[in-house]
Amino acid sequence: MRLKRALLALCLTALAGTGAMAGLGALDRAFPPPLDPPATATEIVGRDGSLLRALATPDGAWRFRVSLDDVDPRFVEMLVAYEDRRFFDHSGLDPLAFGRAAFQLVANRRIVSGGSTITMQLARLTEPRTERSLAAKLKQMARALQIERRLSKREILERYLTLAPYGGNLEGIRAASLAWYGKEPKRLGLGEAALLVALPQLPERRRPDRHPEAAEAARDRVLDRMVVAGLMETQEAARGRDHAAPARRRPLPFLAAHAAEAALRDHPGEGRVRLTLDRRAQEGLEEVAREAAVRLGPKVSLAMVLADAQSGDILAEVGSAGFFDEARFGWIDMTRAVRSPGSALKPFIYGLAFEEGMVAQETIIADRPSNFSGYRPKNFDLAYQGDVSVRTALQMSLNVPAVHLLDAVGPARLTTRLRHAGVGLALPRDEAAGLAIALGGAGISLRDLVQLYTGLANRGLATAISDRPAEGPRAAATLLDHRAAWQVADILAGVTPPEGANQRGIAYKTGTSYGYRDAWSVGFDGRHVLGVWVGRPDGAAVPGLSGYTSAAPVLFDAFARSGVGIAALPRAPAGAARTARADLPVTMRRFASPRAVPDDARVAEPAPQIVFPPEGARVELGAAQGEAAPLALKLQGGRAPFRWLANGRPLDGPTRRRTASWQPDGAGFSTLTVIDAAGRAASVKVHVE
Repeated sequence: MRLKRALLALCLTALAGTGAMAGLGALDRAFPPPLDPPATATEIVGRDGSLLRALATPDGAWRFRVSLDDVDPRFVEMLVAYEDRRFFDHSGLDPLAFGRAAFQLVANRRIVSGGSTITMQLARLTEPRTERSLAAKLKQMARALQIERRLSKREILERYLTLAPYGGNLEGIRAASLAWYGKEPKRLGLGEAALLVALPQLPERRRPDRHPEAAEAARDRVLDRMVVAGLMETQEAARGRDHAAPARRRPLPFLAAHAAEAALRDHPGEGRVRLTLDRRAQEGLEEVAREAAVRLGPKVSLAMVLADAQSGDILAEVGSAGFFDEARFGWIDMTRAVRSPGSALKPFIYGLAFEEGMVAQETIIADRPSNFSGYRPKNFDLAYQGDVSVRTALQMSLNVPAVHLLDAVGPARLTTRLRHAGVGLALPRDEAAGLAIALGGAGISLRDLVQLYTGLANRGLATAISDRPAEGPRAAATLLDHRAAWQVADILAGVTPPEGANQRGIAYKTGTSYGYRDAWSVGFDGRHVLGVWVGRPDGAAVPGLSGYTSAAPVLFDAFARSGVGIAALPRAPAGAARTARADLPVTMRRFASPRAVPDDARVAEPAPQIVFPPEGARVELGAAQGEAAPLALKLQGGRAPFRWLANGRPLDGPTRRRTASWQPDGAGFSTLTVIDAAGRAASVKVHVE
């Protein structure tokens, strides 16, 4: 009889349990928890996934989607040990934790610890309660059971780490790690991880920028708990206490502003947009831009583009000196603006001349006043060097030799070759390409100029550049024969770096547009191309602006701080070499222009004349480490090369430049003399004080 009653009771219990489960299942299906993915910030990320810029959610929160793969495993281990030790064993509720919390409440007459599981906390974050009551707690518990039926433990942790509050409008571990420590959660230190474990419990009372003592005390309790749990040694926990809590909240990254704006326009509604930019290189170039802007003046801006010549990926780009700088029109992306390149296209003229076998590096070419059917180009310094080698003409960026070569090659051929490489020059309406292209008489953007220079870094093969990832190889086209490309690169590798810069194993060219409106410098090694533009976005002239003094120093500084390793320039291909003039065929020893006529009115160079310092000048020089500072020397006229003497003693070797410097050896009268290639001399006497 007793056995029958026991069997009956067992059956009734099973039926009741089955009915209850069916009822809970029906209730669960009727009232499912709100588990739609939370809205997260829009991210612009670099090539390795690092954050470049973000836009907050519509409700103003900094909240990023989190994957456990992107979080330090030690942090996750500490979180579970501190918040919910049996997280991986329970089904949403932890009776043992409830019992412990109740016992502590009775024993201490205050709440010592809570019984909420991580799943219950996720339920509260997903469906915030409006009041603290038993009914609200029971609902939270029911939701936890529902969540456990729908999400895996990994998904529950990821949801929690996306929504957990960390003070202010910071939600989720990634926003907290970036704002409080300036790093991704994958790179958290021990003490940093401990503080972020404790912060969500009382995010406002433990905000480290407002309540550092409370934040550090909470961090220390987490570390102590880890020692008790056997997850770390006492010494390790002590090291986690060494550093103070962060004193301020860091701004989230705001890098590559112009590229990010363009990406957002092109990908509306996407939560994550990837660019090819390298964050380290981008930070380096933006730092260079900020510092250079101070030197350049209040209305002068600058732009930079760094590209991988082989893949075509843009690794860094700076559109202006400051995105929010109204005086510099900072919102305008000057990497895309069409401006006059000055002399920056000359290397491609020389490349075509090399390709055609018209010249070699040591071929002599005339730099004298010439008339090209009414077009009379002048050099930047309004002086002429006479007979020079092709190598010297390109390195000194002489105008007349470049026009001679373009006249021989043909402007139409140059523009056709550039179009074949994906770059079209902007010409005046209804006008054909003319010889003025050699000196900047056409428009081009910085991006396009960098794309052309990839052909010099990449053995003549120009690669289309972009800051958007490509599914396959980017378009590439032959800009120059590989032997001609090497000849040009070899010449540009010998250009003297700007004052104060170290030779970094790069080749580079500068350019200055008519009227001092644009200064350019483009440099390359065997893998990378970096282009710099300096000027005013409104096109106004900037007195004293030049590619060599304004843009080239920025180029060398940016290369140094970009973080990209300098790759060796391409080796000479078979059939390419730097041949001495005596070994050249007779027909290549001197270049004869096919159409240019000497401008007889100015064919003879005037005798040299020292214009600074003037005769009889009394020069006060400041002391630098006990010695007089160098004195700048300047001359006009004469035929290069020039030799300078001070009191009969030579200064340096022969130079083709019309400027030099002299270090006085003391106060008193001194005689300065310059002798040109024709043996003509000029002298001045000065008194150094």
